[in-house]
Amino acid sequence: MHDLFKQKVMRIVVKVVISLFIFSLGHSSFAQDSDVANYKSEILKYRKGKNIKLKFGDKTPLTVDQVRNFEGLKYFPVDYKYYVKAKLVKAPEQKKLVLQTSTDRQPEYIKYGQVHFMLDTFHLVLTVYQTPPDKQPLKEDRTLFVPFKDETSGKESYGGGRYIEFEIPVEGDTVYLDFNKAYNPYCAYNHRYSCVIPPSENWLPVRIEAGEKKFEE
Repeated sequence: MHDLFKQKVMRIVVKVVISLFIFSLGHSSFAQDSDVANYKSEILKYRKGKNIKLKFGDKTPLTVDQVRNFEGLKYFPVDYKYYVKAKLVKAPEQKKLVLQTSTDRQPEYIKYGQVHFMLDTFHLVLTVYQTPPDKQPLKEDRTLFVPFKDETSGKESYGGGRYIEFEIPVEGDTVYLDFNKAYNPYCAYNHRYSCVIPPSENWLPVRIEAGEKKFEE
């Protein structure tokens, strides 16, 4: 009789534990879904702000005629998988080099290092650049610049490549690459601008279906 009672108690305990486990999974999933929803909301807000700057900003690269007809940029749908965790590997020596542009302009950058990351089953690497300290508009600018091409370049996205940026972490080597914020250089809107052309080492052999698409008037 005593053993039978113990078995009943154990069955109840097991059921409670399983119920709590299932609840925790659901709660965790809900939290993740909430984070994704907030992220998407932030990206859409960011895109709306960029449209406003292009339409009404004093420094818009658009011509008068383009501004008159401008109804907003075209984007890939926001996809959280393109907010990618990456490892920043700093180069042993930060040397200056000149990057090729769409004109004869020869801007100098520092080859800061590389970012290594996974996208689906692909291990990918991009070289990252920094504006030399003597050319930085702000002191101690921690921004790193990543020009890249991918398998959408010249198709859905601008043929000359796109850019993303991120900041050097205060500590550690973990960074996040936000391809949903990948943007076109100004020469995608107006050929009078001079834009950095992504070097061949930054041509990704995959489709980055995120960020800004081709600008079509």
